[in-house]
Amino acid sequence: MAIASNQLEEVRLRVINRLASLLETQTRNKIFGSYLTRLIRVSHEKVIQELERSLQLAGDSTLTPSLQEVLNECGRLDQALDLLFNERQRQWDKSGAYVQALLDEFNETLTDLASTLIDKDLLERQSRVLEKIILSHENVSQWREFVKHILIDFHAIFPFNFFYIAFAEDKNLTLYLYYLDDYSEEVKDQARHMMAQQIVSNLNLPKDTALEIEEFTIKKDHPVQHVNDVSLITLAIPEHTPKLAGLLGVAYASTSTLSAREESVIRSILAVMVMIVGSSKALSRTLSELEYYATNDPLTGLYNRRHFNTILNYEIGRSGRHHHEFSILMLDLDDFKDINDSYGHPTGDNTLCAVAEILRKHLRKGDIACRIGGDEFVLLLMETGRNGACTVADNIGRAMRSKSFESENGKRFHLTVSIGIATFPHDSENITELLTYVDMAMYRAKKMGKDSALAVEVLDERIPASRSARDMSEKLRDALQENRILPFYQPIIDCTNDEIFAYEALARLEETNGDFITASMFINTVEKYSLSRALDRTIINNALASQNSQISKQHDKTKLFINLSAQEIQGHGTLSYAEELCSQLNIPPRCIVFEILERDAISDISNMRKFLSSLRESGFGFALDDFGSGYNSFHYLRELHFDYVKIDGTFVRNILHSKIDFALVQNLSNLCQDIGIHTVAEFVENQETLDTLKAIGINYAQGYFIGMPNIAMQPPTMQSFG
Repeated sequence: MAIASNQLEEVRLRVINRLASLLETQTRNKIFGSYLTRLIRVSHEKVIQELERSLQLAGDSTLTPSLQEVLNECGRLDQALDLLFNERQRQWDKSGAYVQALLDEFNETLTDLASTLIDKDLLERQSRVLEKIILSHENVSQWREFVKHILIDFHAIFPFNFFYIAFAEDKNLTLYLYYLDDYSEEVKDQARHMMAQQIVSNLNLPKDTALEIEEFTIKKDHPVQHVNDVSLITLAIPEHTPKLAGLLGVAYASTSTLSAREESVIRSILAVMVMIVGSSKALSRTLSELEYYATNDPLTGLYNRRHFNTILNYEIGRSGRHHHEFSILMLDLDDFKDINDSYGHPTGDNTLCAVAEILRKHLRKGDIACRIGGDEFVLLLMETGRNGACTVADNIGRAMRSKSFESENGKRFHLTVSIGIATFPHDSENITELLTYVDMAMYRAKKMGKDSALAVEVLDERIPASRSARDMSEKLRDALQENRILPFYQPIIDCTNDEIFAYEALARLEETNGDFITASMFINTVEKYSLSRALDRTIINNALASQNSQISKQHDKTKLFINLSAQEIQGHGTLSYAEELCSQLNIPPRCIVFEILERDAISDISNMRKFLSSLRESGFGFALDDFGSGYNSFHYLRELHFDYVKIDGTFVRNILHSKIDFALVQNLSNLCQDIGIHTVAEFVENQETLDTLKAIGINYAQGYFIGMPNIAMQPPTMQSFG
């Protein structure tokens, strides 16, 4: 059971009263004893005097010895009484000193106990304050109000007058000043001045540092009349984050004397508040940054894609309800990759920030600018039709052309932008379609030569084709995943004996109803949506399995031609993949010939040389497809050495009716014979064409007359086509 300090005082007074009564009784006894002692001594002296007179009167009588003996006995009795009285006095003095010591010890014990009770009370009140300090999202974000609630409980422990928190952040100084009363303006001015001086001094800030003050009045108390009457206890706030320093302090009237223990408790609470306030400020700052970067691009400060999508959804609803227009501008910097490659990414980042500034300058009130990708930006122009959007786009394009950018090493360069324009609701009322169309318009502007702006209305005839390509891409992805991309095999014969020389594996997409789609229907979609690698791997895998079956039937001399995309060649993974499959299926690499289109082969001559060298080292053959379709085809026969050249079918098809085509094919055949390259003629559709090709020395022939593509490796049919 707890004991109150007033109860201790009652016990102390009660014990003191009883000890005082005891001392009073002892003193009275001492006085009474002293009185009796004096009486005995007086009586004793009278007896001795009478005995001495009697002894003188007796002379030499027989009474003299008896009287002398009595006199001597009285002397001894007198000495004994002195000893008794002295001992009694000593005991009285000793008892008095003991009682006094007991009283002093009791007082000291009570004082210590009272101090302990005071400490316990302080600690209990301190605990009550600390128990209420709970960090939550609300308390962190609203930490100023959180501090007010803490200070109310803190004030119950220690009746202070002012409390302040100061933060120096990014060269700005903010003072949060809490008043524990409704002070006069004079006192408040004095408090502000005193706190500001303390803060500037402790944080080593310039005296002219700009100061922003927020003030809070918490409760009524006993106001001081002058700030000179108060003392300060101040603690520094640790640097939880860079460029964030602070102080926290409490001011109290100097008439309130603090014990060392009280000051220790106060400092301990302040230390906790230092951690709370510092952490809350740092967390609040972090939360603010997170909220900012949740909607803003960290590099340019523009809004990000997430915020753009949110605003766009809202604007579609708002504009739909109020029958307003708005426009979207999709911007992509032309050849921005060259900037990063030539001058480095820091210059690229600086350039993006400069572009963002150009966009800001062309925004009107209510418009928003966003960075949605590496070098892609989008503007949302509120209540703006197509004509207004085109004007803004033209102004931005003009500003970009006139802007001179600078690299980190001082080199100057220029940059242009391609812009797509879509307008709600004219181009679409659907968010997905709007974004698709404006993206298409922007890429169309790039294809038209860059540095231009293009509205969606110009692309109206292209939109259905784009939708069809997107649908086809999804169909292709499903077919690849479900292994419904299969190789069909078209025979290639040897013109010297009409026997099978090879088969070309041609991709076909098997639809869910069992029908097959030729590669010409989806090859552009494959290239556009980067599905070439998956398609090539699927065909290689299935075609080599069929080739293994041919070899098991003793057709080990039959070659297999497989088409490759430029993406597969650049990836350098084809050879290792094909080598591994050939090893697993016991297929000699010499039986495999990889084909690549002429336009893909010449796109990167250096890389092509390396690839051809690796092919030969692995034992594979190589064929150049559609030879003659390029304007400088013969040049590449000198630059690159091929095993086979497949002549473009447009020349072969007209060889009977065009002297030019005949001459081209004949001369090509002669050239290839001279340099050791075998020729394959495509699009052979009748016997007459085949006979002509044989006559001019073509090595191999392929076409619908030789044989139609089939899911199985079938012998040639030799039936005219068409």
